[in-house]
Amino acid sequence: MKITFSSLLLGLLFITSCQEDPKLRALAQEKEVQKKEVIFKNISNGWNFSVQPNNETSRSLTNTWGEWRVLLNELAQKPKSSLGAFQQKAKTLSKRANDINNNVPIEFNIPEIKSRINALCTKINAINLYIHLNQIPAAKIVKLVQEVNTEISSLQFQFEEINRKSQIKIEDGESDMLKMLDTIRAIPNNSNAKIIK
Repeated sequence: MKITFSSLLLGLLFITSCQEDPKLRALAQEKEVQKKEVIFKNISNGWNFSVQPNNETSRSLTNTWGEWRVLLNELAQKPKSSLGAFQQKAKTLSKRANDINNNVPIEFNIPEIKSRINALCTKINAINLYIHLNQIPAAKIVKLVQEVNTEISSLQFQFEEINRKSQIKIEDGESDMLKMLDTIRAIPNNSNAKIIK
């Protein structure tokens, strides 16, 4: 009888200790909502992408290169409603950033541009990663937004640099000299060959 009473008392004690206090749960939920509001406010204040083309080459590329134009348009549109809107925007930006790597115009399909595009994609993918974490690091996201702006400026500068270099005229004999500098086409040096007199 004592064992039954003890086990009943222990079971009752266990059941009552497992129940949460509704006031504590409501307080915890309120703190979580306030924390998410602060995160939303910080991300909203720092979500400013500079997408205006800063040179003529970049402006002309927005007309001819559809993926680049779509990415810049996506970057220009800032979510306003909730943290979920920022998460959806980050997911869309990640997809758009990866799309520009697939269809680079021929004159810009060189390692200098590809590496800058990959750096830009990496930063945007990092924003997408961080914004989908349970504990969202708002400061890291704001810093990454600034780094994306730097990468976009660098990419636009490289576009202009390539365009400027392509407009330089080749002088007479320069193409022959470049062929001679090319180790595959250069005339082999036979220093070991015997000279017969």
